[in-house]
Amino acid sequence: MSYGLALEPAMESVGSGRRLVADALAAWDLDALTYTAALLTSEVLTNSVLHARTPMVLSIERSGPNAVTISVRDRSKVGPRRRRHAQDATTGRGLELLDRLAQSWQVQSHADGKTVSFVVGGDIDPWAAFGGVDWSNAEL
Repeated sequence: MSYGLALEPAMESVGSGRRLVADALAAWDLDALTYTAALLTSEVLTNSVLHARTPMVLSIERSGPNAVTISVRDRSKVGPRRRRHAQDATTGRGLELLDRLAQSWQVQSHADGKTVSFVVGGDIDPWAAFGGVDWSNAEL
């Protein structure tokens, strides 16, 4: 089972992508994954909008009984990279969030661009590790 959506390189596409993810997870009765999957989808789509600036394709595939694989393909060959950011910056934490909250993630290069994919799900709540963390002082 899978869902897909072609998106333009505009910030409105981020909200459309989140809605598709939430709808797919609801259809598959995987509502517990919605927050994490929507957050990470927002991060990957936003990176594509800001840096690739090309049309994108969002794909969601049920990859296990309690897991989904979400992919964003764009037409830029430049892969994501970590950036230094000030503590109060509002951007620059997407890859760190992927590291911390996705079961796994990868970048696949193509002749005409790249795909960033990540897996959300499984038996472990990725947010459990952050219980009691003082988010105002936590480094992401």
